[in-house]
Amino acid sequence: MQTLLKYGVLLVVCLITHLINAQDTIQNTNNQYKIEAYKQAKLDVKTEERQFLKAEVQAINTRLEQGEITEEQANQLKKEASKKRALNIENRIAIIDNKIALLERNEKDYLHKDITDVSNIEIEVSNDDDEFLWIKIKDKKKPKKYDKRTQSDLVFAMGFNNALIEGEKLDDTPYKIGGSGFIELGFAWKTRLLEHSNFFRFKYGASIQWNKLNIRDNMYFVNTDGAINLEEFPYPVRVSKFRVTNFVFPLHLEIGPSKRIDKDTYFRYSTKKQFKFGVGGYAGFNIGTLQKVKYQNENGKKVKDKARSGFNTSELIYGVSSYIALGTTALYVKYDLNPIFRNQAISQNNISVGLRFDMD
Repeated sequence: MQTLLKYGVLLVVCLITHLINAQDTIQNTNNQYKIEAYKQAKLDVKTEERQFLKAEVQAINTRLEQGEITEEQANQLKKEASKKRALNIENRIAIIDNKIALLERNEKDYLHKDITDVSNIEIEVSNDDDEFLWIKIKDKKKPKKYDKRTQSDLVFAMGFNNALIEGEKLDDTPYKIGGSGFIELGFAWKTRLLEHSNFFRFKYGASIQWNKLNIRDNMYFVNTDGAINLEEFPYPVRVSKFRVTNFVFPLHLEIGPSKRIDKDTYFRYSTKKQFKFGVGGYAGFNIGTLQKVKYQNENGKKVKDKARSGFNTSELIYGVSSYIALGTTALYVKYDLNPIFRNQAISQNNISVGLRFDMD
C-alpha cells in the first residue's frame, strides 16, 4: 500500500512538472508573438505618421488656395507639422521598444498580463460648459475628412398635445390640456448649404410621433357609419385616451450662427451654445391607432377596453413645424395639416407644443 502511495505521489509531481513546463512554453510562445507584433508596429508607426503629415499638408494647401493664409504662413505650418510628426515617430517607437524589453525581461512572469498596444488609439476628452464629461476612444489610423458638411443627430421631443376643431376655440376642446401629450423620437442629418459658411443648413431625417388625446367628461369615440363622434360612455370612466402613432420624415431649413473649430488636418462647425431657428414640415403615414377606456362596470369590477381599428383616421400624415433653440434645447411646435379623422363634417387637426432636444 505504501509503495502504491509513493508511486501515486511521484505521478502527481511529474504531471505538475509537465504542466509548469508546458505553461512556460506557452508563455514563451505568446510573448514571442507579441514581440513580433510590436516589431511590425514599429514599421506601421512611420507609415501612419506620414499619412497624417500628408493630410496636414493637404489641409494647409487648401487653406492657402482659399486665401485663409499666406504662402509664408503655409511654409511655416508645413515645417511645424513635419517636426511634430518626426517627434511623434521617435516617441512612439521608444514606447514600443520599452514594451519589447519588458516582454523579453519577464518571459515567465507575464503570462496573464494584458499588455495592450495603444499605438493606434486616440483618447479624446470633452468637458464643455453645457455638456456632460465624456471620453471617446477611437482608431486613429485614418485621418479625418478635412471638411465634413453633413452631421447626424438624435432627436427627442415631448410636450402638450391637443386638437384644433373647426368652428371651436381651443379653450372649448373636449380634450384635457394637461393630460394630452406627445412624444417624438428620431434620427436626423444636418447638411451645410454654403461652401464657406454654416449659417444655412438643411435638417432632415425620420421620426416616430406618438400623439395622445385625453378625453374629458366620461366621453369616448364611436364610429357610426363612418362618422366619428364623441359619445358618453355607459359606465363611469376612470381613463379615456386616444392615441395616434405616425412615422414621418421631417425637413427643416435651420438658420443660425456657428463656431468654426480648426484642427491640424480638418475643421468643423459647431452650433453648441448658439441660437438657431428652424422652419419646415414633415410627411409620412399612420402606423397605429389605439383607444383605451378604463371604467368600472355595474358589478363594481375594474375593466380596461382597447380598440385599435375602426376610427377612420388619416393614413397619410403631413404638417408644418418649427423650433427656436439655444444649443441643444428648443421650443418646438408642430401642426398636422391632415385631419385626424377622414371624411368628417367637422375637421379636427392635431397640434403639439413642447421641448425638443437635438443631441448633436
